[in-house]
Formats: sequence, C-alpha cells, structure tokens
Amino acid sequence: MNYLDIFLLFACYSCLGWIMETIYASITHKKFVNRGFLNGFFCPIYGLGAVLIIVSSTWVGTIFSGALAAGIASIAVAVILVTTLEYITGFMLEKVFHCKWWDYSEDFANLHGYICLKYSLLWGVLALVLLEIVHPGIAGLVLFIPSEIKIALSALLFVYFLVDTIKSVADTLDLRNAILNHSSFSLLKYYEKILRYRRIFQAFPRLLILNADIINRDVRSILNEKVDKLKTELKSKFQ
Repeated sequence: MNYLDIFLLFACYSCLGWIMETIYASITHKKFVNRGFLNGFFCPIYGLGAVLIIVSSTWVGTIFSGALAAGIASIAVAVILVTTLEYITGFMLEKVFHCKWWDYSEDFANLHGYICLKYSLLWGVLALVLLEIVHPGIAGLVLFIPSEIKIALSALLFVYFLVDTIKSVADTLDLRNAILNHSSFSLLKYYEKILRYRRIFQAFPRLLILNADIINRDVRSILNEKVDKLKTELKSKFQ
C-alpha cells in the first residue's frame, strides 16, 4: 500500500465509523442524529484508528510466526493504540475548545473521563471485526482503483476534509463564545445561536463548556424546547 491507499482507507473507515455512530445514536434517541465533530458524514477518529490497527497488524505479523499469536498480539496492540488515540483526542479537544466532548467519569476504570475499560474492550472487538471481516474487502476495492482516479479522488477528499474541518472549528468556537458571553447578546440572538448549533449538542450529548455549569443548564433548556420558562429566566438575568 502507498500513501494514497492509506488516505483512501482513512476516508472509507471515517465514513463507516460515522455510519455506525449515527445509526446507534439515531436508534438510541429515536431520531436522526448526525454524529461526529465534522458537519459531513465522516468521523476521522475512526479512520485514523482503523489505519493504526491495519498498519500495526502488518508490523505485528512480521514478529510472530503463528497465526493465533499474531492475531492476539494484533488485537492487544490495537486496543492500546486506539485507546491512546481516544485519550489524546479528548484531551486536545478540551484544551483547544475548553469543552469536554465526552465524559466517561462515571464508568468503571476510567482515566480522566477520556477513556474507560468498557470502550477499550469495545475497540478490541471492533479491531477484530475490522481485520478479519471488513478490511480484506475494503482493501481489495481500494487497490482495484486505477492510479489516476486515486489521485483525483484523494485530492477531492483532502479539500473536503480541509473545508469541513475549518467550518466545524469555526462553528465550535462561535458556539463557545456565544455561551460564555451570553450576556452580551440579546435574548433572541442567543436563542438563535444555540439552535443553529443544535447538531453539535445532539452529536455529543455529554458536551460541557468547562466552568459554565449554570449556562450549560440554560443551553439544555433551549435544546429541550423549554423556551417560555427560559425566556423569563434570561430576562431576569439581563435586567
């Protein structure tokens, strides 16, 4: 595999991760939920995690001669790598946006709320499914694509990821600014901004703006359509 193949695999598994997350969230909430940080139908953490699993599995295969030993080692390495990726992603998102995007603090054997044993084991199951069932077919399709089409497709996807990332970052910063500086907005403007970014709260139900507990409750009230009561509370705050 070359770099184009790896990038296309990253895009494929980012999309598959988005599909999996969106189906699960939509069934859980009984309505369509567009999961992920990006606006489009990609969850890059799944794409990057899948690439790490695939590359590490190839590396592990060169060390162990037995298929069983190589398989077990590959899953163990995958759990460590992807769990580390999840921790780093959660930590960096919090530091950059001052928002906690997910919180496993109430789950058993968690570390700072970013990772926990339950989801680490789930990553192991997903790694097994990926290596034994999903990847052989996806890799065959990617390798079958002519080089010229790979170049064009990779360029288009790269531009898309870049634009979507810039837009998503700008939206998140605008939302954070609106919440933390709510007193500088009119009631109607504040209400409109929260509803404009409703997707972000639906995608990350545990999203919290750090050090803003009361404001977070106000935001949840808007999202739960408790508008009349909230208007009264906000008017009293602004007076």
